[in-house]
Amino acid sequence: MGRSALDRETARSFARVALENILRRYPYKLDHMMAGAGDLAGPAAWHPVFCGSYDWHSSVHMHWLLVRVLALYPDLEDAPRIRAMLDAQLRPDAMAAELAYFRRPDSRTFERPYGWGWMLKLQAELLALARHDPHATLWAEACAPLASHLSQQLSDFLDAAAFPVRTGTHYNSAFALVMALAYARIHQDLALRRAIVRRAHRWFGHDQKYPARYEPGGDEFLSGGLTEAVLMHAVMDGCAFAEWWELFVPGQAELANWLTPVTVTNRSDPKAAHLDGLNLSRAWCWRLLEPALPDPLRPLAIRAWSDHIEASLPQAAEGEYVSTHWLASFAVLALAEPIGG
Repeated sequence: MGRSALDRETARSFARVALENILRRYPYKLDHMMAGAGDLAGPAAWHPVFCGSYDWHSSVHMHWLLVRVLALYPDLEDAPRIRAMLDAQLRPDAMAAELAYFRRPDSRTFERPYGWGWMLKLQAELLALARHDPHATLWAEACAPLASHLSQQLSDFLDAAAFPVRTGTHYNSAFALVMALAYARIHQDLALRRAIVRRAHRWFGHDQKYPARYEPGGDEFLSGGLTEAVLMHAVMDGCAFAEWWELFVPGQAELANWLTPVTVTNRSDPKAAHLDGLNLSRAWCWRLLEPALPDPLRPLAIRAWSDHIEASLPQAAEGEYVSTHWLASFAVLALAEPIGG
């Protein structure tokens, strides 16, 4: 599973979904803390960049999807449209307005930690692309002030946070740290990297026999246990992770719960449809973990990756908008996240 499994046609399909979503203004779930009776405006007034794709964080990871596809297929048929979109969206003035929103006293916890993690992941992807695509430097420079702000905010938050959030939704601590770690590495943000590594070990370093039988919750799109394992794999060397995994891994009967895709019974419900995301995020986890697992488990991980992809991939581009406004990003993670990256 080391190479990208995102083929050209699927990448093109996902890019077109993202291009459409970014420009789709409504419906939009505005998460806004009003400071007074007159403190009310539409999404674009507060978020001139990330005002489409149903909500702020989904818009961010749709932008990330475009950058990732451009990195994999720079000569894609839709590459000119992608570049034009990123030129129009990632402008310094518009990104400055996004930063200004985060600096409002009443916005200090806006999108923490999920949106913070995705914004840092977007910046990491832009910085990686800029290494061989000079034009991407303009997009990265436009996003840099917001990324720097969120890096500092996340470091401060981690210093003060005594406990993790383990639920498999937007508040999950491990997922946000995995996303942010990509930025910390490529930007050589040593303060953020130290904060992530320190908190990961403190929160998760002593976990044993993870109770996988309690997963999933009815609206979860992440596996708390597998996502935690991805984080620990990212902050440990191979031998240390192998020792940690041996103590952490559930028993055989419970492990089967992670190896088997979940059934989604109501794809019209925005919360129930999260379970398609759970299948794709589990596939992402198995893709990243498989090379570091004990030999007997590796074929099972590869099979689990394939089964979870098969169960939910079609919904990423062809499902209802409650799914298509975000799900393709998780499909790209599952198919094309760099191993060890």
